[in-house]
Amino acid sequence: MTVLLLGLVLWVGSHLFKRLAPKARASMGKRGKSMVAGLSIMAVVLMVLGFRSADVVQLYHTAGWAVPLNNTLMLVAIFLLGAGSTKGLLVDRLRHPMLTGVLVWAVAHLLVNGDLASAVLFGGLGLWALTEMLLISRAEPWKRPAPGSIKGDARNLVATALIYALIAGIHIWLGHNPFVAVA
Repeated sequence: MTVLLLGLVLWVGSHLFKRLAPKARASMGKRGKSMVAGLSIMAVVLMVLGFRSADVVQLYHTAGWAVPLNNTLMLVAIFLLGAGSTKGLLVDRLRHPMLTGVLVWAVAHLLVNGDLASAVLFGGLGLWALTEMLLISRAEPWKRPAPGSIKGDARNLVATALIYALIAGIHIWLGHNPFVAVA
């Protein structure tokens, strides 16, 4: 659990640095972006290793209906993660599409994983996404972007389907079929 917590702290700390110390972060320029990227990669590696090696401490049991709901929410989460960059119809309607996608991803995983490591990982990243949204919204007014197009949504839908298939394949390869409820 220590490795998982270290990865989570590294992720949250490196990402909140810009919000909590904006002048210090701005003074770092491109070096700061590279630092956050490097720390993010390290954080993901630590979170994955820590999650996979954590003892299973069951906190709650999940219902069978949660599996299809999780899978549907994952489609929504992946779509939201791409909504800002593909300039679809949500681009001027949703201020934080990527962070909202992370929050939906976290909730979806909490629905189907009732163990302590999942609560720490997905709960922690969900809380980080909420905190980041609040800090951004408090610090700077939203400059609503130009409206997007249906073409952007079409591109995002294709990318969502491909990424969803890739993620499902990786889960199956790792020994966890996301389409089957665990008894």
